[in-house]
Amino acid sequence: MKDILEEWKNENAEIIFEYTIPRLGKRVDVVLLLRDIIFCIEFKAGQSKYLQMDMEQVMDYALDLKNFHKESHDAPIVPILVATEADEYTDVLEASRYHDRIYNPFLSNSRSLGKIIRDVVIHESYSRLKPLNIDRWSISRYEPTPTIIEAAMALYMNHSVESITRKEASGKSLKVTTDYILDIIHKSHDNKEKSICFVTGVPGAGKTLVGLNVAIEQSKKISEDDRRESLAVYLSGNGPLVKVLTEALARDKKIRDGGNLTDARREVKRFIQEIYNYREQMLNKIKTPIRNGKLEIDESVTLAEEDSGFAEIEHIAIFDEAQRSWNHAKLADWLARGGSYGNKRKVPDFPMSEAEFLIWSLNLRKDWAVIVCLVGGGQEIHNGEAGIAEWINACNTMFPDWKVYISDHLTDKEYAEGNVSRILSGNTNVTYAPELHLNVSMRSFRAEKLSLFVHYLLNLEEENARSVYNEIRENYPIVLTRDIEEAKKWLRKQARGSERYGIVVSSKAERLRPLAIDVKRECNVVHWFLDDRNDLKSSLFLEDVATEFDVQGLELDWTCIAWDGDLRYTPKGWRYFKFGNNNWSANKQPMNQLYQLNAYRVLLTRARQGMVICVPYGNKEDVTRLPEFYDATFSYLKRLGLKEID
Repeated sequence: MKDILEEWKNENAEIIFEYTIPRLGKRVDVVLLLRDIIFCIEFKAGQSKYLQMDMEQVMDYALDLKNFHKESHDAPIVPILVATEADEYTDVLEASRYHDRIYNPFLSNSRSLGKIIRDVVIHESYSRLKPLNIDRWSISRYEPTPTIIEAAMALYMNHSVESITRKEASGKSLKVTTDYILDIIHKSHDNKEKSICFVTGVPGAGKTLVGLNVAIEQSKKISEDDRRESLAVYLSGNGPLVKVLTEALARDKKIRDGGNLTDARREVKRFIQEIYNYREQMLNKIKTPIRNGKLEIDESVTLAEEDSGFAEIEHIAIFDEAQRSWNHAKLADWLARGGSYGNKRKVPDFPMSEAEFLIWSLNLRKDWAVIVCLVGGGQEIHNGEAGIAEWINACNTMFPDWKVYISDHLTDKEYAEGNVSRILSGNTNVTYAPELHLNVSMRSFRAEKLSLFVHYLLNLEEENARSVYNEIRENYPIVLTRDIEEAKKWLRKQARGSERYGIVVSSKAERLRPLAIDVKRECNVVHWFLDDRNDLKSSLFLEDVATEFDVQGLELDWTCIAWDGDLRYTPKGWRYFKFGNNNWSANKQPMNQLYQLNAYRVLLTRARQGMVICVPYGNKEDVTRLPEFYDATFSYLKRLGLKEID
């Protein structure tokens, strides 16, 4: 490098070797700050070929700096991959089509690096560059907004929750909420009382991250002498989320610490688990048959501990997506049938909803307990999901001694149809706390008003939707097409580096098969979210699609929403359909209509950076795909200001 930079030895420049990107642990071989330009240089010594993964690596460094490094925001950033023994090199300067002043990666051998740097400096000399403060650059604030997967990895590596959020607003919000919950845990422990708190937030605000953070923070407090005192477990009924998080953390742990993947998975599962397993463990302790609608412990199959009684070992249970817990009818029917396939223990006449049973399970403790419910508004997406009202009713009727800490936003219409205040009006143990609401979205660093836009879109408030979209359109593109192949091209064109993209659809979108989209084909979520474009099951391959059940709680950088005839716009409101016996039929049940609308709410809030919505033309020769099933929906979306791509 000394010889290469000889001609600039008298410049006000700086070279930083092995620059570590704060908090995320990424390390750039060389950062060169020269003539108000940032060069990110990655060396592959002895390598004679340019590998795709290496090009993605150096592009990722550039993207991280551009999007989240304050002193780099306005500067040109030049990623260069150096394969020292390669024969060919890039001799064409190609600026990014995104107009964000990131160059497309240069490919260099050991002999051409100086020429590439010189060519860029000459090219940029004709631009009016904002002066780069070299003294401030290396100590500049770095503010990443990770995906939930990256965030969980960072927490697991002992980073603080505020250190892995993009900006002060979201970081403070997450920390305030986490600290408030930890304080509730502390008071419940000291006062030997039982408490339940409800955390709300806009889609992508970090509710899952708060839950993971509480679980991990509690695990850090456990000493060798008192291993049971503060045990917490993060529980989710979202199987895909648990699978993806567990696998991502386990893979990351294996890379960092060595060992085998099986052991790594086992360690992660200590504090991240599916709620079904927890529930099954408690169900196995009760006497059957159930008499007089009252649950009793079968002391012949379980032992009582001094503090926990017949409860599980954890004092703290964190229930993610608590609004998706099953109502009494759904759970009782499922248990009476012996589960989905009839292969589990049959428990007839079960008297409780899932929420009631989970509180009952923690209430068995003799000392103290805390339940944390993470609640998404308007995200009940399946038949039998009770919503948050079931938890609140349980506190009122069955567990009146429990302290209730509740977000003041739980009074909004999206939570229990706005009836929370009325339901809680007679409960004297309620504390309303603004600290329990997360109002800043982490998911989309480019459009924090996305959830508001989607809210207006689905509520058919055209003027409001248009107004909000005008505010975000420059930073968060949402485009329309009638052609799925054009949608795929758009996705591939948008993504840079290792950014992820994929196709998401409603689980009721059964007439997209002519577009090679089959919702009946099971999505392997671990492969879909974590593996690269060489895996046929990866989202990047654009063959397998994910439904609202696969993606809730997770996200991609870019998405294509393929919109079928199950949800159709009309001037009088949405019309809802389900497909069966070779025909669409109207879905007239109000609750099922709500689930359908919420499915699209989930799908429309999965992309961090932008999305394309594909509403197909249909086919006048196919009575199940007539153009009128789709045309009005497309026209409605276009009226909101969404641009149609060719």
